[in-house]
Amino acid sequence: MNYLAPAFEAKICPPDQLTARTAALARPLVFTNGCFDILHRGHVTYLAQAAALGTSLVVALNSDASVKRLGKGDDRPVNALADRLAVMAALECVALVTWFDEDTPLQRILDCRPEVLVKGGDWPVDKIVGCAEVRGWGGTVHSIPFIHHKSTTALLEKIRRL
Repeated sequence: MNYLAPAFEAKICPPDQLTARTAALARPLVFTNGCFDILHRGHVTYLAQAAALGTSLVVALNSDASVKRLGKGDDRPVNALADRLAVMAALECVALVTWFDEDTPLQRILDCRPEVLVKGGDWPVDKIVGCAEVRGWGGTVHSIPFIHHKSTTALLEKIRRL
């Protein structure tokens, strides 16, 4: 039996194709980023809220090496980048998913020039990477308050206690 990749995997975009692929998306374009290691209710609620701020949502994931440099723990990420990309691409609210190996997603932001830049409520707007650039070309920057106070770190701690 031949393996046929699910259609959603077409939403996975290598960084070197991001500029061309986002040019074809409906605007306004919303951009967010994160590790999204073990997807939970807080993540999907946040992503749906981010998507509602525009027409197309682009999500950039930290590479495995980038996650490790964040100091979240020696065992992180739990899920490898390829798996995190596939799960993110499967979400209906996500138009395109890419990744970055740098410490910040600034180059991906510059590559796709979103009209809307979004991070979770633990980020003050003026500390969001790309804030000055997005505002500089007339875009807006948002810090979305958490509705469901969930975290992958807390989830992993709960699993370890079991």
